[in-house]
Amino acid sequence: MPNITYSVSNDIEYYDAASGETVVYNLGDIAWYAITRSRSFQWFFWGYSLAFSDGASAFIGDLKYFALKGVLDQPSMGSTRIPALVFCVYQLMFAAITPMLALGGFAERCRLGPVALRLEFCTAALAISIYLGKRSGYGTERLAYKPHNTTYVVLGTVFLWFGWFGFNGGSALSANLRAAQACIVTNLAASVGGLTWMLWDYRLEKKWSVVGFCSGAISGLVAITPASGYVGAPAAVAFGVVAGTACNFATQLKFLLHYDECLDVFASHGIGGMVGNIMTALFAQSSVAAFDGFSEIPGGWFDHHYIQLGYQIADSLAGFGYSFVMTTLICWIFHFIPFLCLRTTEAAEALGMDDAEMGEFAYDYVGLDAEHGFPSERGALPPISGAAANHELGSGVGGREGPHQRISADKGRGSVGSSNEKIRG
Repeated sequence: MPNITYSVSNDIEYYDAASGETVVYNLGDIAWYAITRSRSFQWFFWGYSLAFSDGASAFIGDLKYFALKGVLDQPSMGSTRIPALVFCVYQLMFAAITPMLALGGFAERCRLGPVALRLEFCTAALAISIYLGKRSGYGTERLAYKPHNTTYVVLGTVFLWFGWFGFNGGSALSANLRAAQACIVTNLAASVGGLTWMLWDYRLEKKWSVVGFCSGAISGLVAITPASGYVGAPAAVAFGVVAGTACNFATQLKFLLHYDECLDVFASHGIGGMVGNIMTALFAQSSVAAFDGFSEIPGGWFDHHYIQLGYQIADSLAGFGYSFVMTTLICWIFHFIPFLCLRTTEAAEALGMDDAEMGEFAYDYVGLDAEHGFPSERGALPPISGAAANHELGSGVGGREGPHQRISADKGRGSVGSSNEKIRG
């Protein structure tokens, strides 16, 4: 499902520590996606108004607050205690981060430009990966690499973990006991999720994986988000265990269903979100929701409100279906628009998206290939033909040479972004 979750204030939330998990000669391309989001301008131009205008319908709002007209110190739609301008900035953070979820669907094989549009959510990553097809060399040693920078994975996870306190706790829009409870269960689910994933990976190689811990922590964060203002601390442990287990094994879906989603965004965020939605129906308690002093809910199975499980499942399936169908439709429309074709050429893919699309690399040590021979000369990559064969590597920026590819076969660890091609036994 798309990572559409409901937090303390019933606001829809969304959520990437993934730049460190791609092959080295595609990092600049991935970083470009992260910093060139057009969402901030879109949010100013019409996004906030379409999402939070007073005259909103069940599907979309109007342009009452076009270009933030009238969005100053008046009470916000979310809470009368929060000025509309502050609420606007807070919600912008969700909108700005969200598009990176689709990264796994187009990483290392998609042209720059068109994906800066509204192709977000984890289901979008699944839809895009299926639509674009597999990367060249998929299933061979060429793509059997580990994350190019584990430190970046850890750093990104730390940023996400810390930021999630603001996502879940801040959604209470007030400094109260319910916000504190949301922070407690958020931290606990992330910790238990990380430990659970790491233990499942340990059974394969008898070694501890920091990438595995980070993957599990994010899965726990995703799962607890819809429940953060509704469940107690003991339930958060269950969320972490179930999410860490389900998402770990869900990384094998790409082998069973034969799609190439190199960052496992759908496995961690999609399955994690669905687990969280379903478990919220089981563990939600009206007593926890009342921590803010005014919220009243029927609760979940703990409060004998059994129909809530049906509501949560229907919500998950509806969100999944809508996002998948609409994303696929957008990709199909792009195919017929000049200069908006998403899939890059095989030659550019072999060359590396950094050089083919950016003209520069994330690291300057790629010049090592000048001494040791290019990957294609060592037999690691197929010979480059077509336009890329006449391309002088690095000629565009600073005289940099071509990318140095470090090939390291993953031995079966099913962590997010590992892109291993070995099915877990």
